[in-house]
Amino acid sequence: MNARRRAQLPTELVFLPLGGTGEIGMNCYAYGHGPADDRHWIMVDLGVKFGEETDPGIDVVLPDVGFITAEKSRLHGLILTHAHEDHLGAVAWLWPQLQCPVYCTPFAAQILALKLKEAGLDEEVPVKVMPVGSKFKLGPFGLELISVTHSIPEPTALLIETDKGTVLHSGDWKIDRTPVLGQGMDEKRLREIGAKGVDVLVCDSTNVLREGHSPSEKDVAERITEIVKVATGRVAITTFASHLDRIATAIRAARATGREVVIAGRAMRNTIEAARLCGMLNDSGRLLDQEEFGYLPPDKVMLLCTGSQGEPRAAIARIAEDQHPHVALEPGDLVIFSSKTIPGNEKEVSRVLNNLARLDIDMVTGDDDLVHSSGHPRQGELALLYDWVKPKALIPMHGEPRHLRAHRIFAEEQGIRDVLIPRDGTIMRLCPGPLENIDEAPFGRLHVDGRLIVPSEDGPAKQRRKLAFVGIVFVSVVIDAKAELAADIELITDGVPAGLEGDLLEVAEKAFDSTPKPRRKDVNQLAETIRTAVRRAADLTWGKKPIVKVSVARV
Repeated sequence: MNARRRAQLPTELVFLPLGGTGEIGMNCYAYGHGPADDRHWIMVDLGVKFGEETDPGIDVVLPDVGFITAEKSRLHGLILTHAHEDHLGAVAWLWPQLQCPVYCTPFAAQILALKLKEAGLDEEVPVKVMPVGSKFKLGPFGLELISVTHSIPEPTALLIETDKGTVLHSGDWKIDRTPVLGQGMDEKRLREIGAKGVDVLVCDSTNVLREGHSPSEKDVAERITEIVKVATGRVAITTFASHLDRIATAIRAARATGREVVIAGRAMRNTIEAARLCGMLNDSGRLLDQEEFGYLPPDKVMLLCTGSQGEPRAAIARIAEDQHPHVALEPGDLVIFSSKTIPGNEKEVSRVLNNLARLDIDMVTGDDDLVHSSGHPRQGELALLYDWVKPKALIPMHGEPRHLRAHRIFAEEQGIRDVLIPRDGTIMRLCPGPLENIDEAPFGRLHVDGRLIVPSEDGPAKQRRKLAFVGIVFVSVVIDAKAELAADIELITDGVPAGLEGDLLEVAEKAFDSTPKPRRKDVNQLAETIRTAVRRAADLTWGKKPIVKVSVARV
């Protein structure tokens, strides 16, 4: 494109979500500045979501960042708003594609360092540690990390200032004026930003369906302490491994009731280690390893453990199955589920609860009592933030479609008229306004399959799904130089009802016999003839079409 044509293209500030809109998890957002053919970029967050039952063998799902990878010469950096997996969990997997500096707070840097070390990238990734409140510049973007409250240390909102306009990217947040740890919500700074002018608020939508305000972490702490005080047996508390406020609450409740604290779960240990390196939990005292659990009197022990989402290999799931090597609970003991069940995890959590019930263990969940408070804003908190920031326009993010739609309606009711629901892969012009979808970019998902990154659409999970429903039939055929059978045809099935093997073998033999010798010499054509016949016969008898693989070898 010639210089004259380039000069005619307008300079714009644009927003491109590559994950995190229309879903919970896998947050990945890009902001671009410049004309359409020459934009400078920053990325905000690079998270994962976890594989579902429909993705057999897949533990982790990543956003496809191929579009930004193609633009990496103009990618100035990746900014992490906080240390949750759905915001930084993909960095160790995808940074080799991006090759850019990573900016984050001290606590997020500690959590990230553990992941980078596991991936062998700890000496390669340039991590820039920025204290909460830091202001810095990347290319045309002026940036500031603003303290908010959430369910992890050092959560931040990101202020993005350019010559075209100002955006506040909220990150994950709630309004909690009495947090157990941390600086709290910087209301003063947010009001200052609002007075100066915010063109667009890109805002968390997770809890928009709920009215009022989220309970404070202090209220949760008081209630948990009351419950622990009247407990006569062992107490176990399971929560998100990253929820340091809740971990601190549990430790203080244990100390107030004369109990020792035992930690079970590597992820929780890592969180505590990272916190102590950042100067947090200094008053928590000695925390015991799970091997010491069995030596403590029942009324003198509190177990802090992972597995609040029903993860099968986590501590509480193994305890509930009475399979944990070091920890066992008995009738009269108490388990507190100090967490919210993430949509999609209901079956797994229910399985753990039912297994505990079979052991006659007492349980308290967030549905029963005030033992959990969400880290995301309800409607009352959203209205307060709107009042502080006074945005001209709003983009709802971090939510499923029903959350994004409800957030749009709520924002319009609060007087924000320019609201646009984003979609992953859609480039939206933010400034100069009004908000508008102006282009599309490639996007998608990648699967982490063991140690490999594979496609999600046509990758191994697709074949495994089919295997799970219809099984597989393998046929082995060996022919000689005259195109006759050199050995009996062999047929093996897996996942196919017993009794079908004989019928399918007979069909394979008939298909071979009915194929003229000249056509048998084309081994690919012979294999396809037998495959089609076997698959059709299985469908007629069974009502399902299994995967059929035919191997034809010539000797």
